[in-house]
Amino acid sequence: MTLEELPGEQQAMGRMETPGSALEELLSKALNQRRVTVGVYEAAKLLNVDPDNVVLCLLAADEEDDRDVALQIHFTLIQAFCCENDINILRVSNPGRLAELLLLGASGGAEQPADLHCVLVTNPHASQWKDPALSQLICFCQENRYKDQWVPVINLPER
Repeated sequence: MTLEELPGEQQAMGRMETPGSALEELLSKALNQRRVTVGVYEAAKLLNVDPDNVVLCLLAADEEDDRDVALQIHFTLIQAFCCENDINILRVSNPGRLAELLLLGASGGAEQPADLHCVLVTNPHASQWKDPALSQLICFCQENRYKDQWVPVINLPER
């Protein structure tokens, strides 16, 4: 589905908001509703127990992490599982900004989680298509899959 094929309201919203700002908005809402799972191992546990409830998987690594073979193996396994279970995946190009969003939203910046490489967002109780930010991100993922980019890279806006 392209932007032009979206209903009028979503089409207008899609032109106004970048995927990065839509992700920022989604994370803010999801954190407030306790629908975020942070960490590679915690994500793997949730994916094993309740994959149908996960709507988005975020993978974040900086240049230093790209040399971490164990982390890359985890990423490969998580990506394969998400593809098998129709879970949308995004790669975040600036993990520092993702950490800021997660730390400020989760604990007011007081306490730092050990692992921010993998973040899962679970389904809200209401229909996911009622959340414009999630809708836009799902469309972004679908458009990139049509281009054979299965794990699109997204850049969160800096503050």
